[in-house]
Amino acid sequence: MKPAGRVSSVLRIALRVIADFLIVQTAMLAALMIVALQYQAGSDQSVRIGLAELRHYYLTLFLPLSILFPCFYAISGLYTTSRTYSKALALRRAGSSAGIAALGMLSASFLLPHSETLPRIAALIFSGLVIVGTPGIRWLKHTLFEHEKAERPAAAPRGQVVLVVGGAGYIGSIVVRTLLKRGFQVRVLDSLVYGASAIEEVLDHPRLEFIRGDCRNIQDVVGAIRGAGAVIHLAAIVGDPACDQDHQTAQEINYAATRMMIEIAKGEGVQRFIFASSCSVYGASEQIMDENSQVQPISLYADTKVDSEQALLAAAAPGFHPTILRFATIFGLSPRPRFDLVVNLLTAKAIKDKVITIYNGEQWRPFLHVADAAASIVQVLEAPVALVGRQIYNVGDSRLNYRLTDMAEKLVKVFPHTRVEHIENSDRRSYRVSFQKIKGHLGFSCSKSLEDGIQEIKAAFESGQISDYSAALYSNVKYLKLHGSPVQNNKLGSLVMAALAQKA
Repeated sequence: MKPAGRVSSVLRIALRVIADFLIVQTAMLAALMIVALQYQAGSDQSVRIGLAELRHYYLTLFLPLSILFPCFYAISGLYTTSRTYSKALALRRAGSSAGIAALGMLSASFLLPHSETLPRIAALIFSGLVIVGTPGIRWLKHTLFEHEKAERPAAAPRGQVVLVVGGAGYIGSIVVRTLLKRGFQVRVLDSLVYGASAIEEVLDHPRLEFIRGDCRNIQDVVGAIRGAGAVIHLAAIVGDPACDQDHQTAQEINYAATRMMIEIAKGEGVQRFIFASSCSVYGASEQIMDENSQVQPISLYADTKVDSEQALLAAAAPGFHPTILRFATIFGLSPRPRFDLVVNLLTAKAIKDKVITIYNGEQWRPFLHVADAAASIVQVLEAPVALVGRQIYNVGDSRLNYRLTDMAEKLVKVFPHTRVEHIENSDRRSYRVSFQKIKGHLGFSCSKSLEDGIQEIKAAFESGQISDYSAALYSNVKYLKLHGSPVQNNKLGSLVMAALAQKA
């Protein structure tokens, strides 16, 4: 950070400390004033004694101890990390911090020798005012400046473009639209394996640059990364069946290309690198898995994600800050619809076939709407790099950990004439995931439920937006079987991929 930036940051923190200190003083003076008014019913002498005691308490005891409030707020991150939280979480953090600080100050004043005891009513009034006032002033500031801030476009990292690799895909097409709405300069690198329909409507946007290219081609990647301030890497052969279709292509795109992008990004001075991974890296487990749990990939797709994660973390450096997002099982509509995803597929079958099949219904899965997946990427991009750099986040919401049987029940509520068939087979993959880290660090939680995803797919069928859900375009593995794996036509790129596909 430049010296001017450090001075500005210190000044902003100092102003917040002063504001909080004044809130504490105002709350205590108000509480003492209310107590003083109660003294008016007594004799003149008792009033004078009472006021003298209150004055003495404030000047000799409370005033020195009140410094505990901004000190505790600083320790709890109220002036630093909580600024990246959502508004609701930041306000809750401010209120709880104020309550704990008030309890600590009152306890300290009670334990000190030769100290006057604050009247109980004054302690209650003071605590209430501080607990309300500390988040209240933040809510007021947010409300007054929210409109102005919303109209001001977000500044891209280093004032440069954000590169979205795979920006025409299922998640990427939403990420691109979100970034454009938030004022970013966006560049997309995509080979358009599944066509351009997902981003056609934004191709003429003045802040969008589109490059049709292969993430395995070194020239394409160098040209796309040059001048970028951040890379969002979403390109992949997604899903176990699609990866099993062609192991070599899956290894090249999902792993070798990631290694190549890392080296090019570092060489070009890119600070941020956001990588889309998957909760499938956890394999099967009876435990609730968090970011510290041991990964146990049991498919090629999961293997490539684990290998890419390890390459990114090994490459982290003072000027290169990767962030890994392990997405839950995604569902919901996107500009590039997919019906090879369990919630989307079963919803389509309930609509068209009136029959759904649930395999091993007691298995657990974490679910995540595609719009929430995109929102998490943008939230990480906008967070302080010191907070999210070199971090792994499970992306989802604990409320969306469901057994497959529970998911079927939600479908039947929307489509009551659906018949549910339960079948047991040898696939015993089952896992639940904790999402406390991303909620605690960034205040992230999902805005859309399973029911929301089911209803929007239903509406898409009813409006005629989707008719034949079994079309190859809506399924990665069907499309690749029909059209073949994306071909690497560049000889140099083929040689580079062959070298990088070997695990480091």
